[in-house]
Amino acid sequence: MLTIDPKFITDQSGKKISVVLPIKDFEAMMEQLDELEDIRLYDEAKKSDEPSIPIDEAFEMIESLRKG
Repeated sequence: MLTIDPKFITDQSGKKISVVLPIKDFEAMMEQLDELEDIRLYDEAKKSDEPSIPIDEAFEMIESLRKG
C-alpha cells in the first residue's frame, strides 16, 4: 500500500486547489500508475480475438525490419 504525505494549497476561502508531494511519493505514484496501465493493456490484449505470436518470434521480426 502506498502511503503519501500530501500538502495542500488552498485559495482565500480555504478550498483546496493544488497538492504538493515529496518527489519520492510522486515517483512511487507514477510507478504504480505505469504498472496499472501495463495490467490494463495486458487484460485488453488477452480479451482480443487477434492472433498472437511468441515474444521471441516478435523480437526476431522487429530486428529483421530494423536491419532492412
